[in-house]
Amino acid sequence: MAKLFSSWHLRRASEIISNGGVIAYPTEAVYGLGCDPWDPYAVSRILAIKNRSIDKGLIVIASDILQLETLIIFPDKKTEKKVTKSWPGPVTWILPASDQCPFWLKGKHSGLAVRVTAHPLCRSLCEIAGPIVSTSANLSEKPPARSGWKAQMMFDEQLDYILRGSSSGDDRPTIIVDAISGKQLRS
Repeated sequence: MAKLFSSWHLRRASEIISNGGVIAYPTEAVYGLGCDPWDPYAVSRILAIKNRSIDKGLIVIASDILQLETLIIFPDKKTEKKVTKSWPGPVTWILPASDQCPFWLKGKHSGLAVRVTAHPLCRSLCEIAGPIVSTSANLSEKPPARSGWKAQMMFDEQLDYILRGSSSGDDRPTIIVDAISGKQLRS
């Protein structure tokens, strides 16, 4: 994938995230909505924009495993090896949440959905901004936006910024796997 984004746009998106903003950006398959996972106000804005229950929990993406250390716990080396072998890549894993993981990220669950993304724009954004919330840019139960234009049409003034770029071209959102049971929750 050609590098179609500039460092100015990445810095601007990062600045907005660090100031409590909500952005839209391309992911592996669709546009996502993102914010600082440690900011309860920003997360509540995303939930309100999507009309999504806090109970469902959210995904957090990162540029590397170190960015997720304070949020998750690997129960054993075998699980850690299985998960990290798939990263960076389009697999979201549910891992036990650490005691430091905010309740607004995990919802009613004991685990947190996390991914070290391989998408070049997302990785670059996370390198600058740190880990970010990543949930599809759609109203709950509706099809997600697959372009910046569609995200703008859906949410327009509810967003603080749209980081434009291309998705990786995947047909469907990343799979989600429970790291403990091995059960695939989204395929």
